[in-house]
Amino acid sequence: MTDIIKELEERGYIEQLTNENEMRELFQKESVRFYIGIDPTADSLHIGHFVALMVASRLQKAGHKPIILMGGGTAMIGDPSGKIDMRKMLTKEQLEHNVSCIKKQAERFVSFEGENAAIIVNNGDWLSNLNYIDFMREIGTQFSVNRMLAAECYKARLETGLTFFEMGYMLMQSYDFLHLYDKYNCKMEIGGNDQWSNIIGGVELVRKMRTDEAYGLTFRLLTTADGRKMGKTEKGALWLNPDKTSPYEFYQYWRNIGDTEVRKVLTLLTFLPDEEIERLSSLKDEQINEAKKVAAYEITKLIHGEEEAKKAEEASKALFEGMGDLSNMPTTKLQDINISLVEALVQVRISESKGQAKKLIEQGGISLNDEKVTDLSYTLSEKDFKEGYAIIKKGKKTYHKLEK
Repeated sequence: MTDIIKELEERGYIEQLTNENEMRELFQKESVRFYIGIDPTADSLHIGHFVALMVASRLQKAGHKPIILMGGGTAMIGDPSGKIDMRKMLTKEQLEHNVSCIKKQAERFVSFEGENAAIIVNNGDWLSNLNYIDFMREIGTQFSVNRMLAAECYKARLETGLTFFEMGYMLMQSYDFLHLYDKYNCKMEIGGNDQWSNIIGGVELVRKMRTDEAYGLTFRLLTTADGRKMGKTEKGALWLNPDKTSPYEFYQYWRNIGDTEVRKVLTLLTFLPDEEIERLSSLKDEQINEAKKVAAYEITKLIHGEEEAKKAEEASKALFEGMGDLSNMPTTKLQDINISLVEALVQVRISESKGQAKKLIEQGGISLNDEKVTDLSYTLSEKDFKEGYAIIKKGKKTYHKLEK
C-alpha cells in the first residue's frame, strides 16, 4: 500500500497526529478502518466539512475504510469546542431530518460500494440508551476533570459559563471511538484541529480499556491569509446544499478568493496533480485569475457535479467577460414587477432586511442594468425589463437576474 500518511502530509492536510511512525507503518501494512464524526446541527454540510471529507476520500482511495459517524446523540448536547455560547438544542425529529440530508451529501466524497465500502452509523443508536450510572462508573472514571478543564475546547467557555451537560461531550465522543473499535475494529479518528482534545480522549480511552493501540489525526482548518475561517459570505455560511447556496454563488466564492489563497485551495480542495497545482499557483498578476477559475470549476464540480459547474462557469463568463450564458445566473421570476427596488433586494435575498437594502442604496452599492440607483423610493417598471429581464448588481461581485 502507498504511504498515504506521507501523501496527506505533503499535500498540507495534517496538523497533528499521534504515534506517527506506528501509524505510518499500520497504514502501509493493511486496510485500516477510520472514522470521522459529523454533528447534524443543520440539514446541510458547509464548507467547514469539506477538508474532512477530502481526507476521508483520499484515505479510501488508498485502500482504507471510512466510517461516517452522524452525531445524532452527541448533537443533543453540542460540542463546546470553539464556541462562546451553548449550542441551540435540537429535537430528535430535527436531528433525524438533518442526518438523512447529510448522508446524501457525504456520498459525493466516499463510496458505499466495493471492498472498502464506507459505513454510515448514527451514535444516537447507542448513546440514547445508555444508563447514566453504569456509563459514569465505566467511562467517567477514566477521565480527569483537571485535564479536561485544561483542554482548549473548554477554555473559552470557562469565562462565559461551561455547563456540566457540555462537559459530557468529550466523554460521549470518546465512547464513540470505543464503541466503533469494539464493533468495527476502528483504529483511528480524524477531525479538524479544533477536535484534538476530544480525539485524544478517545485514543486514550481505547488504549486504557482495550490495551490496544489507537490513533488520532487532525487536519488544518480552512482559513484565509489573515487567519479567519473560510466559507463565510454576506449571507452566512457557504453551504453544500444548492438550495442554501446556489452553484453559481458557490462558484463565485472560489473565483473571488485572494491571490495568496490559491495554492491552499487547489491543494486541499481538489484532486489536481501536484505539478498542475504548482503551475497554476505560480501565475502572477492578472494571470492568477486563470488559476482561480480552475479552482472554482474543480471545487464546484466536486460538490454539485460537472453540469452545474459548467453552468456556473458560463454565467460567470457572461457577467464578467461579456461572453457565456446569462440563463445560468441566479434568477427570480417576479409575480409583480411593479415593486420597489428595496422590496426586490429583500425578495431575492441580496439584503436581509429593508433597512439593510436602503443603506446599500444610500451608499451607492446597488446598480440596476448597470446604472447606479440612489433613489430610495425607486420602483421597478416595464422600462427596466426591455429584454424580459433586469439585472441587479451589488458591489462588483453579486448579481441577480429578475424576470417578469
